[in-house]
Amino acid sequence: MDKAVLVIGGGIAGIQASLDLADKGIPVHMVEKTPSIGGRMAQLDKTFPTNDCSICILAPKMADCFGHPNINVMTYSEVKGVTGKAGDFKVKVLKKARFVDENKCTGCCECIAKCPTKVPNEWEQGLNERKAIYMPFMQSVPRVVTIDKENCRKLKEDKCGVCAKICKREAINYEMKDEEVELNVAAIIIATGYDLWDPSVATEYGYGKYPNVFTAMEYERMINAAGPYGGHIKRRSDGEHPHRMAFIQCVGSRNPQMGHPYCCAVCCMFSVKEAMLAREHYDDIQSTIFYKDLRTCSKNFYEYAERAKRDYGVRMINSDGTVKEKADTHNPIVVYDVGGRPVEEEFDLVVLANTLIPKKDAGEIAKMLGIKQDEFGFYTGPDKVMEPGVTHIPGVFICGYCAGPADIPESVAQGSSAAARAVQVIVENGGVN
Repeated sequence: MDKAVLVIGGGIAGIQASLDLADKGIPVHMVEKTPSIGGRMAQLDKTFPTNDCSICILAPKMADCFGHPNINVMTYSEVKGVTGKAGDFKVKVLKKARFVDENKCTGCCECIAKCPTKVPNEWEQGLNERKAIYMPFMQSVPRVVTIDKENCRKLKEDKCGVCAKICKREAINYEMKDEEVELNVAAIIIATGYDLWDPSVATEYGYGKYPNVFTAMEYERMINAAGPYGGHIKRRSDGEHPHRMAFIQCVGSRNPQMGHPYCCAVCCMFSVKEAMLAREHYDDIQSTIFYKDLRTCSKNFYEYAERAKRDYGVRMINSDGTVKEKADTHNPIVVYDVGGRPVEEEFDLVVLANTLIPKKDAGEIAKMLGIKQDEFGFYTGPDKVMEPGVTHIPGVFICGYCAGPADIPESVAQGSSAAARAVQVIVENGGVN
């Protein structure tokens, strides 16, 4: 094959699509907006229904992707324009300046240790701080640092410059500029993933107001051994580990008032997994899950939920829950319904399964490529059932959560499907040597 494919997004779906194409001898340009590939899966501690280490599964794929001779990984980059048609797309990509030479940086992180500027760490969901020069996580690919120009004193005020002084490889370059690259590709695969909905707007859950109410992703980073708390479950108010935990489902999802009437597809099993992991970390934790419907509809999911109840003592209550607080102890109190009567129960910590939503720039990409979005903002095509992954624009395909709610195995399968469709476009447009 002598024609390339563009993959937008470096999460698990984009990685799978890229590897499938590259292994067939097709050149791939992967464009990832953040400094590292890996996506949301890299933030998870374990995966359901096996409780396997998430990064242990993902990291080899990330390394294979970055090291594959047929894949050009462009991190910290964005697609800014697309013209042309199937078999001959012209794509403009903006490579943002890292202010670090990727060919010289070894990822030793000495510059990070010496940087004096601290800002909230978005990778860790704000649970700790990072430096103005940073690496998103220890398994980042590529393993190079990036300077945050919005917070770097040298770039903003022409002060400091300690990272350049400490770098023995002379990899720091404050004069680096953004660069625009033009690519010619036969097909485009969109795998941009999702954003996390902010539950603070739903005041009935107390997120952002009560310190011991966490989101599910905050909890994932908390229990991760490489996370900000070293794998320890801690209350925000006093740093103590909880004994009674509550998990509340469908926070923002299946809720027309919040604009998300759809099921996010993963939060039921997500919370079952997190309740199990809580008991694995501390055998004195009692977990309770408040749910509308427990949707255990994929392979081994039902057995997984039953195992949580049987072996981990997870209690499941079929009721919505709202949260208030006991002021003197900062203990969250969950208010739920039993037989039409309100019941209040005190917990030490509450975890909200907040819904997953389309990326905030999904509309911009849709307009740029001419593809359509459904009423919720996910990318869509002429027939999701008979032609999954196909958009209204020939040669442009979608996979993963950007195409609608999906778990990791579904996203991987969709990535492979999109890759197969891209191969078909190349063959139809004379891409065989």
